[in-house]
Amino acid sequence: MKHYFFIFILTVLGVNSFAQELVNQFDSAGERHGVWKKYFDKTKQLRYEGQFEHGKEIDTFKFYTLNKGTSVLSATKVFNKENNKAEVKFLSSKGKLISEGKMNGKLYSGKWIYYHNKFKAILSTEFYNDKGKLEGEKLVFYPDGTTAETANYVDGKLNGKSIWYAKNGNVLKEFMYENDELHGICKYYDADGNLQAEGTYRKDLKHGIWNYYKNGKLVETKDHTKRSKNPKKQ
Repeated sequence: MKHYFFIFILTVLGVNSFAQELVNQFDSAGERHGVWKKYFDKTKQLRYEGQFEHGKEIDTFKFYTLNKGTSVLSATKVFNKENNKAEVKFLSSKGKLISEGKMNGKLYSGKWIYYHNKFKAILSTEFYNDKGKLEGEKLVFYPDGTTAETANYVDGKLNGKSIWYAKNGNVLKEFMYENDELHGICKYYDADGNLQAEGTYRKDLKHGIWNYYKNGKLVETKDHTKRSKNPKKQ
């Protein structure tokens, strides 16, 4: 009986040793293959773990950061076999979801969702084009879900109208952008929705006549034309 038990122990040890040897392996072409685990330098704390298939990441990879000397999960990436795209989630040190979306290699791709730090509610949504640059509408929300800001991007740069809202839904600011610069008619409002100022920007500088209001009445007018031509004197 002792003889069989001794053989069993040796078999288990052999299987465990073989399993350990299968980690961090290469195929005949020198590509990473099978389960891989890497650790932070001079520690036994995981830096990442996942599986390769002949050099290609597949299934779920887990990435860690060091927090007080201990590995803490900071991100997950779920890869597929067809391309370099992955479903990605970033996490706080306490395990709370920070953001999620897709990546194509190292580039953000498609829709991304960001979450408020102290709430489960969505903070913002945005979209990325094939070059990894912001494209289309970006929305920012208050914790209760009401819209705080809208903006539009073209190839990573602000273009078109951006609007900021108070919590009660009233508009606070309306800006026009062109090629990531303020350009066009812009308006400022107070929290009650009353117009406070309006005028035009040209290439990030106030231009022409600006009107300023108080309690709905025009109280001041300024001509910024000369100043816009001499930005160093502003």
